[in-house]
Amino acid sequence: MERPPVDTDEGGLWALMDREEARLRRSPLIVRDIDMGKHLQDMVCRLSGVHCPDVRVHVVRTPWFNASMAPNGMMQVWTGLLLRMENEAQLAAVLGHELAHYLERHSIERLRDAKSRAGAAQFMALFGLVGALGQLGVMAGMYSFSREHETRADRLGLQLSQKAGWSGHEAPKVWDNLLQEAKILGGDDVGKRSPMFATHPAMDDRQDTLRKHIVGEGDVNSQSYAKLIARHRMGWIQDEIRRAQYDESLVLFNRMVNTRPDDHQALFGRAESRRLRAKEGDQALALTDLEQAARLHSDSAPVVADIFRSLGLIHKDRRQAPQAIDAFERYLKLAPEAADAGLMNHYISELKT
Repeated sequence: MERPPVDTDEGGLWALMDREEARLRRSPLIVRDIDMGKHLQDMVCRLSGVHCPDVRVHVVRTPWFNASMAPNGMMQVWTGLLLRMENEAQLAAVLGHELAHYLERHSIERLRDAKSRAGAAQFMALFGLVGALGQLGVMAGMYSFSREHETRADRLGLQLSQKAGWSGHEAPKVWDNLLQEAKILGGDDVGKRSPMFATHPAMDDRQDTLRKHIVGEGDVNSQSYAKLIARHRMGWIQDEIRRAQYDESLVLFNRMVNTRPDDHQALFGRAESRRLRAKEGDQALALTDLEQAARLHSDSAPVVADIFRSLGLIHKDRRQAPQAIDAFERYLKLAPEAADAGLMNHYISELKT
C-alpha cells in the first residue's frame, strides 16, 4: 500500500503509528520467537497476497483476547488470543478479519468521521496507547470500528481465509467460544453491555452471517498449530490464571480438557483456577485434576513443575504431610532455582517436624 503524504490525515496517522511501532519493538512484552514470527508472517502473506510486504506481525504477551491492525501495516496479536485458538483455521479467520480492516482502510474512515478536532485528537490518542501496552483497559476501544465495519471485515476476512485454503467452518467457533467466556460474568445479554461486543454485530447475527458465506472445505491444521505454540503454552496458561478471572478461565480450560482429556497443562490450568477461586468443592476437584496431570506429565519438562507445587499446597492445607512433602520435593527437583524454593524448603522442614 502506497504511503500517504505526511500532510494528510492519513499520513499523520501513519507517522504516529510508525513511532508507536518503534516503541513496540523495544517492549519487554514482545514474544521474540523467530519460528513463531515467521509462521505468523507466512500466514499473513498467504492471506494478503500482494500486500504481504506491507504488513508486520508482532506477538504481544498479554493474556487478553485481542488482535489489531494499524493503518501503517503494524499488526498486533496478543497471546491471550493465541491461547484460545484451537487450530490454524481459527487464527486465519481472525488474521483475515484484521487484514480486512486494513485493506478497506476502516481506521482512516473512523478518523475522518470524528466530528471535531477534539474528537480526532481523542481518536489518535487511543492509537498512542498501543506502544505502551500497559493501558489494557482500553483494549476494546483502541481499534473499535462501527458494526458496519465489523460486518464487512467478517465477510472479507472469511473470503481471504477460504481463498488461502483454510476451512471457513472454524470462523464462527472463535466468536462462540469467546462469548461463552464473557457470559459467565456478563450474563446472556453480555453482547449489549460488554465494550468488546457492543461495537460488534450481535453474536447470533455474526455467526449466521459467517455461516452463510462458508464455501467448501479447507485446512484446519490443529496439530501444526499445537506445535507452533507448544513452547509458550504453559506460560500463557499461567498468565491466564494470573488474570484472576477464574470463572471465565474455567470456561476456557474446560473446553481444552473436553477436547483433549490427557492435556496435562489444561488440567493444571483448571485445577489452579479452582484452587485459587476456593469455592465450596473446588479444592477436591482441583486435587483430582492435579493428580491426573501429575500422572500425565513428563519429568523432562520443567514447565510442569507448578503441578507439584499446587499439589503440595493442597495437601499441606489438608494436613496430609507425607503427600505434601513428596509433592514439594518433586517441585524442587524440577525447578531447583524457583523463586520460592526457600519457602518450599521451609514448608518441607515444617511438615517433617
